[in-house]
Amino acid sequence: MAQIRRLIVCTLAFLCPAVAAAGDVPIIDAHSQVDHEVELADVIRVMKKGGISRIILSVRGRMKPAKIAAFAARHLDKITLAVRTKARFYVENKPKYYKMLNKQLAMPEFKAMAEVILYHAQKGSKAPEWIVPISSPQVRAALKAALERKWPFIPHIEFAAAFPRERKRFMADLEAMLRAHPDHPFLLIHMAQLDTEEAGRLIEAHPNVYFMTSHSNTLMVSKSAQPWTNLFDGAELAPDWRKLILKHPDRFILAFDNVFAEHWGDYYLEQIALWRKTLKTLPAAVAHAIAHRNAERLWRLPPVE
Repeated sequence: MAQIRRLIVCTLAFLCPAVAAAGDVPIIDAHSQVDHEVELADVIRVMKKGGISRIILSVRGRMKPAKIAAFAARHLDKITLAVRTKARFYVENKPKYYKMLNKQLAMPEFKAMAEVILYHAQKGSKAPEWIVPISSPQVRAALKAALERKWPFIPHIEFAAAFPRERKRFMADLEAMLRAHPDHPFLLIHMAQLDTEEAGRLIEAHPNVYFMTSHSNTLMVSKSAQPWTNLFDGAELAPDWRKLILKHPDRFILAFDNVFAEHWGDYYLEQIALWRKTLKTLPAAVAHAIAHRNAERLWRLPPVE
């Protein structure tokens, strides 16, 4: 009888691929952050509550590399550490940046590169405007490390928030970088604040460009004055984004990018729930690709299924 039940389930999954995507699709959060104000035990607690299988995690603020490395060592099945670049001395190209970068690169616990800020708009009193050209030495140092280790490189460019001249310059420099390293993956965090037309153009032009979904949902957009891309129309994928995602499911990676301590709670769980509901509406292969398989492939992670 048990064998018959298994046969029926497998047959239904084959005949109804969208149904097979529902419910228990594993989720990897491909980019989030913690600082000194976050209780690290809360990260694991919220992951379990939200059903997150793994997080690619970096630090900000006054969180020390040794502390986060010890934490990750206790949770190797759940945490992949990403090398931090984001700091004031990164923007100012101070020696302290290279010391911080090299210290993390020398630690075996770090197995990814976190976002690298190129254009970051001011966020009220919490975060200043940062403009760091792709050609700058601090960016090239991070890129060199990622290339050598075959880690995806994550440029942080907020195109919609940038002035037209900066937007044009960063797009030209981004595409030059994509062409210069055609076999290396470049992941644009926060969808780079692009619309479907420009995202689709980049995907068609560059086989090594990918998009991370962080800060790109109705919940985030409704709470922010920033011009984030919204992949959703209410609680469902917007038709134009759904069409692009179905056409190129291998180019989109699920990420949330928690930044502050208040993000590690109900706000995170609400976004996870929104994405779980959305994944149920997609064909199984597409849902699994976005939720975890693209991350597993790009970062060479063990499968979570």
